[in-house]
Amino acid sequence: MANILIIDDDPQIRDVLRITLKQAGHVVREAGDGAEGLAKALNGQDDLIILDIGLPAMDGIELCRRLRAEKETPVLFLTARDDEIDKIIGLEIGGDDYVTKPFSPRELTARLRAVLKRSQGNNSAHGPLTRGALQVDAAKHLCRFQAQDISLTQREMALLSFLMTRPDNVYSRVQISDAVYGPTIHVSDRTVDSHLRNLRSKLAEHGASDAIETVHGVGVRMGPCLGA
Repeated sequence: MANILIIDDDPQIRDVLRITLKQAGHVVREAGDGAEGLAKALNGQDDLIILDIGLPAMDGIELCRRLRAEKETPVLFLTARDDEIDKIIGLEIGGDDYVTKPFSPRELTARLRAVLKRSQGNNSAHGPLTRGALQVDAAKHLCRFQAQDISLTQREMALLSFLMTRPDNVYSRVQISDAVYGPTIHVSDRTVDSHLRNLRSKLAEHGASDAIETVHGVGVRMGPCLGA
């Protein structure tokens, strides 16, 4: 059972989702526009948010961007646009998966289950990890370098935890994408590079400029994480 927030301006779609999710044993809340949805998302304790991209006034991508400044609740996008750019942008700014309208309740339930499983797995797959002066505890969403706390998004935490689990291994973009997003979601190289770039930048700001190494033509691995 999970707490699910539905944010969609179409009452018929909300009805279908509510019935489907309650039959699956989930607890459901609803919002009919972006402003109401953002307020509920920020003030609630949801396990997952189903978010329509095409909301009036504040669209789903902007709502997700604002949400990600405060919280890391998993987001499953609904989109009526069969447009890969929209989907990639959504995933880049913090979405976890997407379903294109019209959708089957069975497909949506399966994707929702997969997102929840990945989210729970990212938080419990392993205990605290240490590399040089870098410490990562995914279960507590904590990252520290030389006793300094580093604020990471859920994606960045998942990426860093994946690299830290076997720090001497070199991983390709495809391996990183499969580990962080799951093998069923297509993510562009540009998206993976964007997450790596942002993660490196945050680590470097706190003195860990040697945390992630590039092996040209192969991929990336963890560096010594000793700092200056």
